[in-house]
Amino acid sequence: MTARVAVFKFASCDGCQLSVLDAEDELLAILGTIDIVEFPEARTLREPGPYDIGFVEGSVTTPHDAARIKEIREQCKVLVTIGACATSGGIQALRNMADVGIYASQVYAHPEYLDTLATSTAIADHVKVDLALYGCPVSKEQLVETITAVVAGRRPDLPSHPVCVECKARGTVCVLVANGTPCLGPVVRAGCGAICPSYARGCYGCFGPCSTPNVASLAGAWDGAGVPRSTLIRALKGFTVGAPEFQEAVRAL
Repeated sequence: MTARVAVFKFASCDGCQLSVLDAEDELLAILGTIDIVEFPEARTLREPGPYDIGFVEGSVTTPHDAARIKEIREQCKVLVTIGACATSGGIQALRNMADVGIYASQVYAHPEYLDTLATSTAIADHVKVDLALYGCPVSKEQLVETITAVVAGRRPDLPSHPVCVECKARGTVCVLVANGTPCLGPVVRAGCGAICPSYARGCYGCFGPCSTPNVASLAGAWDGAGVPRSTLIRALKGFTVGAPEFQEAVRAL
């Protein structure tokens, strides 16, 4: 029997959903085991639940979002969050450190018509999440691995170690040690293939904190490279600013 798969969108840029579409060649290989029945980004025909696997992109930013994700949770046997927005609130979680009312008044002519929350939060802050795929956007290889694993009844093989491990595996020279280039690799989860360091650029932190992020130690390395603490704080307030580990680090710094 084929697994019924659904893809849902919340507050996001749609980039992670495009990663699903970008994996079409890989998905063809397992097409007989899955049936994507709900995916507004890719098809107009929509089918009701229940679903075997539900993928959720985006963060919760409105009261409607908060209610809708609970309904989706009830419809999905396995709920998987995909991307930085769904796993940590996304770049829009910068609002969590400010007054959203001020932002709204600067952007909208009639902010009184908005029905929004003061925060942008991860899906796991509202419902139980079974699996989380990180990245901005999410890795299509991890998407395929997750679908294959769930269908086969096993845990997917997903990394939790830092980007530095990927740099070592590629034979990439450490940009921080060798050149003093600011890099978040030591505290950021692997999964991208260490793309930025391979082009002599520091990691921007797209995949969020690794399993054991030692930001205090990283701050010492950035200090040694002559990088101001304000620059590190700004870097941590990027794609995954809503991650608790990075929020705590920002407060400590």
